[in-house]
Amino acid sequence: MYCFAFDISENEITPQPMIWTIPNILTIVRLLAAPGIAIMFLYFNRLHADWFALLLFISAAFTDWFDGFLARTLKQETKFGRMLDPIADKAMVIIALLIIVGYSSMSPWLVLPTTLIIFREVCVSGLREFLGEDAGSLKVTALAKWKTTAQMIAIATLFSQGIFEHHSALLLVELGATDGSFEDVELSWTMLGTIWAGHLGLCFLWGAALLTLLTGWDYFQKALPLLKEKT
Repeated sequence: MYCFAFDISENEITPQPMIWTIPNILTIVRLLAAPGIAIMFLYFNRLHADWFALLLFISAAFTDWFDGFLARTLKQETKFGRMLDPIADKAMVIIALLIIVGYSSMSPWLVLPTTLIIFREVCVSGLREFLGEDAGSLKVTALAKWKTTAQMIAIATLFSQGIFEHHSALLLVELGATDGSFEDVELSWTMLGTIWAGHLGLCFLWGAALLTLLTGWDYFQKALPLLKEKT
């Protein structure tokens, strides 16, 4: 479904598609959902906040694929959508990573890849802003899509680690195993989930950091011709 405005010039009436297409609305919702993840941790206890943040993040990640699919299928691709889509992605990823790092033990294995990802995103965003309209000539590569996918999987997995961890703590309290003796519960699914989610999340995060740096360098290389001084 399209909404139209009308451009009247030289006695001609030309329909101009407006930004309120279904794909663009989904992108706007995803952008607004980014700070919503942080709000979950302000109004709910940690266990519920992790659940709500995970569900919100997965829903937003799904719209990242779905809005593009709809835009291509319904032929509703717009400049507004192409501009807003990467902004929504970066906002979602950066806010989620800051929350995960903030509630973690500040392990360097988590802080370092997060720093690399944020560093790249800031640099590329600044470069795109400087290039202006020329940035549109730099197309999204398949590697960049893999980078985004790896980031989404890593963040969702690390949020799930928090869920497993707090379920484990509740289980230990219920069983009275608060003295560090985990003989009967050490192999419970919650504790195994905590361990595996943590390891898998870090693996995906480091993979995402590597892809982030590679795509950042690729973007910079392709932008170099546009940065040359005009004579």
